[in-house]
Amino acid sequence: MRAIPIAVTALVAALTLTACGDSGDDGGDNDTKATASAAATAACAIGQVALEAGPASEAPAAGDTGIVPFTITNSGDQCTLEGFPGVGLTAGDTSATVAGDEAAQPEKLTLAKDDTATFTITYVRGEAAGAESLDATTVQISLPGADTTKDFPWSYGPVAGKTGAGEPDATVSPFQRAGD
Repeated sequence: MRAIPIAVTALVAALTLTACGDSGDDGGDNDTKATASAAATAACAIGQVALEAGPASEAPAAGDTGIVPFTITNSGDQCTLEGFPGVGLTAGDTSATVAGDEAAQPEKLTLAKDDTATFTITYVRGEAAGAESLDATTVQISLPGADTTKDFPWSYGPVAGKTGAGEPDATVSPFQRAGD
């Protein structure tokens, strides 16, 4: 008769352990699934997004500030944007990198298919043929985590240089969800 209570106790213990494992309350399985899902979302790439410039608010004269907005529309699988886009200005054999806006706080954005995000290049117009200006003809854009770039014509006038710094007086904003 003693075997029945031991068997019942073993069965109850087994059922209790099985119930705990199936409930998902321990978070172990859920944490693993969330981590796998986050890892599966790759960085957005130039080939899977549409990237458009403008319309710009061009700086009319030397010393004035202009802005050139860009819109990114995801046309592929869900992807992420984090940080700042890579921006380079070129004029013939000369090129310069545009720095991220130090005052801005970038956020990680996840873009589903057809979602959009924006960023903006803010620049100070320089003197035409000025020693401290870059008479840019092309702006080159890249996305974080990718080597591919897309070129756009730069028709917004020369970009002033930062005094003594050898870099353009321009910044790029972090990615922002469109409409925010």
